[in-house]
Amino acid sequence: MTPDFNGYLSPFGWRYGSTEMRSLWSEQNKRRVWRQIWLALARVQADYGLVTPSQLADLEAHAAHVDIPRALEIEAEIHHDLMAELKTYAEQAPAGGGVLHLGATSMDIEDNADALRLREALALVIVRLQTLLAMLADQIDLYADLPVMAFTHLQPAEPTTLGYRLAVYAQDLLENWKQLTAMRGEVRGKGFKGAVGTGAAYGDLIGLENLASFEEQMSRELDLPFLPITTQTYTRWQEYHLLCALAGMGGSLYKLAFDLRILQSPPIGELGEPFGRRQVGSSAMPFKRNPIQAEKMDSLARMLSVMPQVAWGNAAHSLLERTLDDSANRRSLLPEAFLSADELLVTAIKLVNGWTIRKDAIQRNLEIYAPFAATERVMMAAARRGADRQEMHELLREHALGAWAAVQAGMPNDLIARLQADENITRLVPAEEIAALARVDGYVGNAPRRARELAETIRASLDGMVRLSP
Repeated sequence: MTPDFNGYLSPFGWRYGSTEMRSLWSEQNKRRVWRQIWLALARVQADYGLVTPSQLADLEAHAAHVDIPRALEIEAEIHHDLMAELKTYAEQAPAGGGVLHLGATSMDIEDNADALRLREALALVIVRLQTLLAMLADQIDLYADLPVMAFTHLQPAEPTTLGYRLAVYAQDLLENWKQLTAMRGEVRGKGFKGAVGTGAAYGDLIGLENLASFEEQMSRELDLPFLPITTQTYTRWQEYHLLCALAGMGGSLYKLAFDLRILQSPPIGELGEPFGRRQVGSSAMPFKRNPIQAEKMDSLARMLSVMPQVAWGNAAHSLLERTLDDSANRRSLLPEAFLSADELLVTAIKLVNGWTIRKDAIQRNLEIYAPFAATERVMMAAARRGADRQEMHELLREHALGAWAAVQAGMPNDLIARLQADENITRLVPAEEIAALARVDGYVGNAPRRARELAETIRASLDGMVRLSP
């Protein structure tokens, strides 16, 4: 369907988020789930003699016939969207429509529908995160031994490996995956407890003694566990915690994208996000290759990060048994939180799958900056042989500053040659040993091993739990 661009459209309706996630949060799907819940309620109430077989058959025959134009027509008169859908369903099923919604309040339908959609949306997020983690595990293995320059304070520091750097992102994302997977199994619906959570109306219909078994039947019918205590709604803290988990994953992806933006800037230039042959980087500067995908990720993650604040307010401000001041914002808050997370993951998968690793730039940066890391190794070697640590530190610092001046003037880094020419150093650390200490592949510690171990941990974690299917 082509969007109507004559009025405001949320970018999540056509630009951001996958077709699957948009469909899940669509108005059509929401009303379809409402009808599924009404139908489930009628099936269980049939066991108590409240719904006849013919009425139930009529409801089953029309459950899928969502008619939004008719429902909106009714809503324009009564100003209640769920009641408008209920009336539309009842019109379509004249034999069974009169027994719909027996004992229920609106939130018995809406909150259970939201719980079902939250669980389904989490499943889609988890599937995408599994895909990303598996891809990162492969990349970690591939580049576990490839030395790259590490940066602290955005200044060149010491060598690390590309695989180890990727393992930093993957470790955080693995924890995000574990948290989201656990949370999906803990999503609870409101159940069927009526206007203030007491179940009084259902008690009048089927008897108070039957309320517990009635809710157990409804839980099985919907395949959804229920909270034991609710007011008119389920506790909104559930949504707060879920959005905090999504925002946490967004923070992990934000760091990956932000680092990628830095690493693909020309002065470093070691990584590059996919860039199409006909892609335009700038309307004014034809040469530009702007990191638009990574920037988009950071933009969406920034917005996702503040959504838990709104969910916090919805939970904390739900006065007494229920107020309505959460309703309007939840219509966009929940879908857009998941659509943001979805777009973040879809984009991250594209980046990791298609980014360019520029080994020539990696080598260039190592040649420029890695020699400085040798000063620490030389200092330790000299100290082991009796040198005064503070005096050696000052001597090495003077040579390093001289080499920095050469680098800043556009000349090669001559630090190692300077150290090899200083007799105050070579009398303790021979020139050939200084050269060996300056080798970057010998100064990455056990990072390659730990990176590969994390890759195996990721695979074992994904294989050790039941993977969700898209």
